[in-house]
Amino acid sequence: MTTTIPFRRTAVALALVGALGLGAVAAERVLPSTTAAVSASTAPAAGTTPAVAASPAAHSLPSFADLVALHGKAVVRVSAVKDAARTAGSGGPGIDPDRLPPFFRGLPIPEMPGPGPQRGQGSGFIVASDGVVLTNAHVVDGADEVTVTLTDQREYRAKVVGSDATTDVAVLKIDARDLPTVRLGDPAKLRVGDWVVAIGTPYGLENTVTSGIVSAKSRALPGDAVVPFIQTDAAVNPGNSGGPLFNLDGEVIGINS
Repeated sequence: MTTTIPFRRTAVALALVGALGLGAVAAERVLPSTTAAVSASTAPAAGTTPAVAASPAAHSLPSFADLVALHGKAVVRVSAVKDAARTAGSGGPGIDPDRLPPFFRGLPIPEMPGPGPQRGQGSGFIVASDGVVLTNAHVVDGADEVTVTLTDQREYRAKVVGSDATTDVAVLKIDARDLPTVRLGDPAKLRVGDWVVAIGTPYGLENTVTSGIVSAKSRALPGDAVVPFIQTDAAVNPGNSGGPLFNLDGEVIGINS
């Protein structure tokens, strides 16, 4: 099960960017087409019993290629580094010389290396051309250093402007201009059964695209009575957290978690 955070309940974090003019480029809506054709050559001959024909209606699946081409560049990789020594405390248990076997007693004890930095990775998306990025709060929680990498491999040191653990939304800021952006939609208009598209950077791969339908709305996780989730069957892998969930109009209607 994939859970997605709808934007309507992310007021705490989104208030930080609410006054910004968000860029908007709408993707062309792809609608299923229905075709029905009867060939004259298939008409039954006189005096013969007509065969039972299969239903002429055939529904084609939507293509998401135009949506990805328009909005994929606004999806970014978010890398976070946390100083494990600072978090867990320096030193560690060490070695007690009195507990060593007799053969090793009296020998110099090498200094044990401390824990190295902890690295995490997720996805995000640009909502303002001057470098405002949204992602999951847990992606950058406790991070000492956050880096945003664009699809053209440009890297920027990011500042965590705001973070709300309850809605699991964080707002980042990078020093950049004229960036591609996405348009935010209204999740209240989303219906169970609608097609949705998730774009993210799982395993560090840019613009990995998965699709599915809305399986349910207003889902609640154990111990979470604040945020109703959108449930979808679109595959979300490690590293997709913080990436956008699109409707077929090219609007972001949630953050994958």
